[in-house]
Amino acid sequence: MGLALVAALAFVSCKSSESSYKKAYEKAKAQEMAQANTTDQVETAPVTVTPVVTTPVTTATVANTENDRQERLTVMNGGTLKAFNVVCGSFSSVDNANNLRNTLVSKGYSAQVAQNPETGMYRVIASSFDDRASAVASRDQLRGTYPDAWLLYRTY
Repeated sequence: MGLALVAALAFVSCKSSESSYKKAYEKAKAQEMAQANTTDQVETAPVTVTPVVTTPVTTATVANTENDRQERLTVMNGGTLKAFNVVCGSFSSVDNANNLRNTLVSKGYSAQVAQNPETGMYRVIASSFDDRASAVASRDQLRGTYPDAWLLYRTY
């Protein structure tokens, strides 16, 4: 019988109060309504749009050769090279260099093979330019097909 009394007392003491839940709900609802009222009362200021005036920027192209490779070259096929060259391949075999040159020529490039007399390496030059900016643009375009393309500054 004592055990039954203790069990009944335990169930009665653990009973949750419905009124405390109701009070918490009403308080949250009141805060939500107060927040909604304050956001409705905010006035919006008229927005004025100011047109943006752009002026073209002119930059002078400077020959920045500090990050470019510099080599003395001898053109193998009788052509001429300008100061900035885009190299697509380097070979120790002239036959391999000529094969890549022929591929580039068939794609519309004025490719040439040049040899570095100090190293004996044959450089396949896809395009040649007087200014570095044009060479960089050409190199970036060629990197889609030849990811290892690089700039070579020709020393005389």
